[in-house]
Amino acid sequence: MITEAYRLLGTPRAGGILIVADHASNRVPEGVDLGIAAELLNRHIAIDIGVAGVAERMAADSANGDIAAWLANVSRLVCDFNRDLDAPGLLPEVSDGHEIPGNVLCAEGRTARLAQYFHAYHDDLEAHLVAAEPALILSLHSFTPALATCDKPRPWHVGVLYNEDDRAARIAIPLLEAEGLVVGDQLPYSGKVLNATMNRHAEAHGRPYLGIEIRQDQIADADGQALWAERMARICHQVAAALQGA
Repeated sequence: MITEAYRLLGTPRAGGILIVADHASNRVPEGVDLGIAAELLNRHIAIDIGVAGVAERMAADSANGDIAAWLANVSRLVCDFNRDLDAPGLLPEVSDGHEIPGNVLCAEGRTARLAQYFHAYHDDLEAHLVAAEPALILSLHSFTPALATCDKPRPWHVGVLYNEDDRAARIAIPLLEAEGLVVGDQLPYSGKVLNATMNRHAEAHGRPYLGIEIRQDQIADADGQALWAERMARICHQVAAALQGA
């Protein structure tokens, strides 16, 4: 299923795994002019690099079809789905020092943009979750190997984020460490600060979820995406099984 706001790969199943990737696309729809250089759409301010490839592979390689993927179909510069409605970055007017003049909207324009993308994305996602409650939601993001303002590289291969519900995180962290990875617990940033989609669809309803941030150089090419797709599918099944047996 493909809509203006999202792509759905596979069919969400009760007791299965649903990947949610809020920043999986750098698409700017026809009729939206952000007023920025095209090259910016290939940077992290526009898309979580590598995430779509991992999610697509996980859904396609699922042996029994129990993994589905809910992927944003517009750039986070068009509408950042992982923000609260009152957050200034929801329709960002500035991102990482770059002005986004096409997001300086009148009240009517803002309402229309949010209806077409934000509300469509979240309303439909919630409807699918209600219809087929998954055993685990995998919130999938990626982060830059270093900050633009600092030359020091980020050492973590992967970060695990959560707000109040850390059930899946506590199971997943040692599993990821057993893969020989440097794992950040609430690093490189905290889910207590940035967790809007999972707060809305998981924590508010008691649904188990695993918030994952993969360093972009780990999934920048097809080989890395395949490696991480296999790894995350395996670990998500282990986490879901452990949660169900708890």
